Amino acid sequence: MHVHTSEYPSVAHIVADIDAIETEVDLNLSFGTSAQTMFDVRKNPPSLRRTVMQSAITLSLVLYAGACASTGATFRSGVGDAYLEKAPYYAGASRSAVRENVGKVAHTPIVFQSGASQAPMFDPETGHGSAIAVLLEEMNAYLRTLKVSVPLATGATGDVAPDVQFGCLTPGFMHGEDCSARGDSALGRGRQEMRLAVGRPSETWVTHTQSQLARTGATHTLVITLEMGQYLMRQRGWRGSKSVELGSGSVQALPWLSSLETPVPVLQLTGALVDGDGKAVRIGAEGIAAQRTRLLVSAVGGQELFGDEEVAKVRTARRDDLPGAPLTWQVALRTLVSQLTGQ
Repeated sequence: MHVHTSEYPSVAHIVADIDAIETEVDLNLSFGTSAQTMFDVRKNPPSLRRTVMQSAITLSLVLYAGACASTGATFRSGVGDAYLEKAPYYAGASRSAVRENVGKVAHTPIVFQSGASQAPMFDPETGHGSAIAVLLEEMNAYLRTLKVSVPLATGATGDVAPDVQFGCLTPGFMHGEDCSARGDSALGRGRQEMRLAVGRPSETWVTHTQSQLARTGATHTLVITLEMGQYLMRQRGWRGSKSVELGSGSVQALPWLSSLETPVPVLQLTGALVDGDGKAVRIGAEGIAAQRTRLLVSAVGGQELFGDEEVAKVRTARRDDLPGAPLTWQVALRTLVSQLTGQ
């Protein structure tokens, strides 16, 4: 298990996103018997923190107009940003409209997107033989068995696919930022919105995909990504039972002694159905599993993250609440594909 702490996370992530400069000290310390504690130390005083934040916001506004038309921008990406309080987490054309109007669908290989919601160093290992690599192989094999789309080859190096973003609200809607303050929903009972959006693909990705679609006779591309997200925990009932809503019909209960102050890291699948011009038609997300942070860890500003061991458990976890107890990740993937393609 891994633990990440930040003294000033919001400032650190803004500075990293704008200047690509991030000072990190990685100390390996024992936590319990097998856990690894990773400290991300920031020494900015509060006054400097405010200055950095104000400067970052100003610079972001100045650069906004130019960024709108660039790769990764959500402006004119095909589907507008959606702010969702509850699952299912989907936006864009309705499922029935997709079923009626979309023809043959192709899909690109499912890949892991590093750094989707936190610094890449805190994501699970993705190298050859890692639990993530094995899970991706299993997911791609399972996707082919669904027979709702035909496979396409991986794009060329440098191609940027449509980027579906889902998770808690952040100050600047940028990768790696920490969740915004929860305000009146701090106790996990008020309105808690999650943001679902999609970034534009690169022109080279669009051109490459268009040529492949022409060869297969497909009109749309299904793009699915495995990544880490940050979800908000909920508290219900007079006992204050805690849980996180992962997706369509999927709620994971969490121990009562789980911190409401810390977002829950979730291994999730995000996806987009994209037309021939690279515009998203329908987007969505399905969480697979959450990793709760214990109170003692959150008390020192920490967050317990997914490691190789946790991902290995996800590979074999089953939905005992469903007939036949199917694999949890298969349910999430099948649901996402069905929702996006209308099948």
